[in-house]
Amino acid sequence: MKKLSKLMAMLLVCAMFMGVVACGGNNDSEKQSGSASTSESNSESESGPVDERDFDEILYDAALGEFYEAYSAAKIENVDIAKRYALMALAEAKLMESGVMIPYSAQGGNYAITQVAPYTVPYTNWGSDDSRYHNVVVATELIKNEDRDALKALWAEKRGTGEYEAAAKAYLQEHGYTLKNTYSLGYTGDPDTYDAFQTSNATDNEVLVNTYDGLYEYDNEGTLQPALATGHQLSDDGLTYTFQIRQGVKWVDSTGAEVAEVTAQDFVSGFQHMLDDPELGLEWLVEGIVVGVAEYYDEYDASVLGIKATDTYTLEIKLEEPCSYFLTMLGYSVFAPLNASYFRAQGGKFGADAKAADYTTTYGTDKDHIAYCGPYIISSAVKENTFVFQKNAAYWNVENINIDTITWVYNDGEKATQGYEDWKAHKIDGTGLNASALELAKADNLFDNYVYVSSTNATSFPGFVNVYRRGLANYNDATALVTTMSADDLAKTNVATQNRNFRLALAFAIDQGAYQAASVGEDLKYTSLVNSYTPGTFVALPEETTVKINGEDKTYPAGTWYGQIMQDQIDADGYPMKVFDPEADGGIGSSGGYDGWYNVEAAKEYLNKAIAELDIEISAEHPVIIEYPFQDDGSVQTARVNALKQSVEAALENKVIIKLNPTTNRTEYLRASYYFTKGSEANYNLSLNSGWGPDYGDPSTYLDTMVKYGGYMIKCIGLEA
Repeated sequence: MKKLSKLMAMLLVCAMFMGVVACGGNNDSEKQSGSASTSESNSESESGPVDERDFDEILYDAALGEFYEAYSAAKIENVDIAKRYALMALAEAKLMESGVMIPYSAQGGNYAITQVAPYTVPYTNWGSDDSRYHNVVVATELIKNEDRDALKALWAEKRGTGEYEAAAKAYLQEHGYTLKNTYSLGYTGDPDTYDAFQTSNATDNEVLVNTYDGLYEYDNEGTLQPALATGHQLSDDGLTYTFQIRQGVKWVDSTGAEVAEVTAQDFVSGFQHMLDDPELGLEWLVEGIVVGVAEYYDEYDASVLGIKATDTYTLEIKLEEPCSYFLTMLGYSVFAPLNASYFRAQGGKFGADAKAADYTTTYGTDKDHIAYCGPYIISSAVKENTFVFQKNAAYWNVENINIDTITWVYNDGEKATQGYEDWKAHKIDGTGLNASALELAKADNLFDNYVYVSSTNATSFPGFVNVYRRGLANYNDATALVTTMSADDLAKTNVATQNRNFRLALAFAIDQGAYQAASVGEDLKYTSLVNSYTPGTFVALPEETTVKINGEDKTYPAGTWYGQIMQDQIDADGYPMKVFDPEADGGIGSSGGYDGWYNVEAAKEYLNKAIAELDIEISAEHPVIIEYPFQDDGSVQTARVNALKQSVEAALENKVIIKLNPTTNRTEYLRASYYFTKGSEANYNLSLNSGWGPDYGDPSTYLDTMVKYGGYMIKCIGLEA
């Protein structure tokens, strides 16, 4: 009855918050959380059946039950890839219709200047390889737009040949540029951990991916290349991958002293260490993929796992069933190596030993407590200041490293022009240009010849609605960023945000273009906007397939974009958002580059539906308060959130008020809206400060983050995974 006890405790919390506002209501989600319903796991009491789902599960089912049911059907279609993609698109339509997630932007799509040759970092839409910088090509001066265009054309010509990097170097030198062996760039957040197996945060992974190599890695032409594996074989049944591990690769410590040789067992050790902390959710990337992951948690016995070293340099990975995208997963940390002897020397333990209540380890606590087998060693790490990476002299491919030293320079975001000023001071080799910095670049006569629009990538930054807020101060400090809302306002908001129509009203009321214009200017305000979680062109159907949309068969030809199928389901359900435009991007089709959600008439319509369903008054005299944390930098961030506030309040006629809660610094802001690990710690009602970059080449890399059990991004809507 443990679940029942938790449910009753949470209902008491609900009652305490509500005051004069009842926990129950007329909308579906309120009915579910306010009264019991039958299920297979129900037990009987004198008052009738008892719902044994815990409180967060009830909230999840009310908000995302349709998505989860549709997605579960898609997940069983592992053999027929076309059917799998189509069913996933239908499931994502249900996610969009839930209103818990408000698609906002990708990375990029802003004005920028750079000394870096285009396409000289790994080219991939997923994993962490695009943060590997050892082969970047950097000039001592800004690259002109005409030369950028020529290099991009050269990349298109050379793609897949392995010749582009050398050709780019030759082109730049022939056109008067001087190349250098250092690279400096800005960064905005320090890592919370140096343990690559214990994090999904980009701020951690972007640092750590330069300290180790994987089995395979993407090169700058988008081709998967052998790294610590020299090759592999796949069994005839598609279930067993056998990798040959590169011999002679060394582990070193932070001083460069040799620790050990990389062996096949290191990949087994890394995988087990990753599984030993399921609270982080990384195991969901491989459960159902690699044999034995679920069974491992019965006794924390590594012998049940389908990843084994069959000899010193041979690694075998057995899959539950054939997986078309398995090799695309190898660029992420779940398949990284870990030297067990070094790990244990830092107090590290595996399996059941790692679950002891008094277990502590120094491994991963800083740069001096990890072993390195990648191209760089972190030589200096000064929090909120600089990171310095030095070439690893023992690296197996050291002769092909272009960059000897990488320097990261901290930018706290408090000064809109800081990046530009750092570039002018020769501290960094390029920068994005917000509206304020763009004016400085124009004054310096850079706009016509050097300022370009950066490409967008597949990272998705949605807004998230906290469906039941419990975090009323920052999780690490009860005195930091404390809510300014009254108990009654909090209770009323928690009733409203559980209602789908209210959430959709909020989504349709946000003028994303105006929000973005405050940062990048009017000209580019739509460039980076996205309208779905998974990009509409992330995958296309490899063959013709037929699926049912609301009971009617619909056949899609080979080549149909994922986004088109998602849009067809949304249209069939009668919702007004546009998540895919087949005419966009020159007729190729796209889910980005326009605002497909902002719709004032729809916002009013859906708010009126919510008002009719709820047992609370929502009016200009008695509005719903939505608290929004932000970094009050006095310029860009302040302008952005005020644009959001104005658009919502105008569209919803002040029946919904955005209450801005300013932070005193960037770290405090990140604690409220990004760094927390539990949904109960999310210190907002609405936030646009978290996102997801894909880990591998299948739509499940996005959608798995929103599943009921273990979904990594569920915390962003205030629920426990």
